[in-house]
Amino acid sequence: MDFKQLRENMVRTQLIPRGIKDERVLEAMRKVPRHLFVGEAMQDRAYDDMALSIGEGQTISQPYMVAVMTELLELRGNEKVLEVGTGSGYQAAILAELAKKVYTIERIDSLAAKAEEKFRSLRYENIFVKVGDGTMGYAEQAPFDRIIITAGTPKIPDPLIDQLAEGGIALGPVGDRFSQQLVKVRKLHGKTSREFSTPCVFVPLIGAYGWKGEDLDADGYI
Repeated sequence: MDFKQLRENMVRTQLIPRGIKDERVLEAMRKVPRHLFVGEAMQDRAYDDMALSIGEGQTISQPYMVAVMTELLELRGNEKVLEVGTGSGYQAAILAELAKKVYTIERIDSLAAKAEEKFRSLRYENIFVKVGDGTMGYAEQAPFDRIIITAGTPKIPDPLIDQLAEGGIALGPVGDRFSQQLVKVRKLHGKTSREFSTPCVFVPLIGAYGWKGEDLDADGYI
């Protein structure tokens, strides 16, 4: 399959018509090989307008949602970014094209290991993977210029706000298990403001400051 052409079609048919304007974001979406972040059996669907399963009850987000969230971060190239929820690693790879350093946390060992292997094979030397509770953030590397949460959360976790640098942006899907809305938090002069953006549905953020495991049934529902 001509994956390069499929990426170009994805940008032209899914992203630009829906209002993605940041040329750096569009170029990153054209460049990063999304098909390598899904199972081989799903590679022919990698550039379709949908989320796909990556195992362990997790998904790789719809390309449009990845682009929307990335654009909302307003990356200029010199930022230190924290990603909560590595998953397949695709979002981190997009961020690595646009920021100086990306620290990404994944609670599921097997997903973290697969993502780290993928980063090595694609020669991303500015992505650093940690296994743990992402809702606690990464205090050892704080503060962060940008923080992105890639799972649905009842609120932006307090530790993440604490670890956000002055002038920084934190972004995540906030709501209940079945429906969220992207919330963009800015920290200025030690105070935060919130902007509401795109409606969305993500898998739940599990952790001390997210959903608790006991809140969910066997299928991951609250």
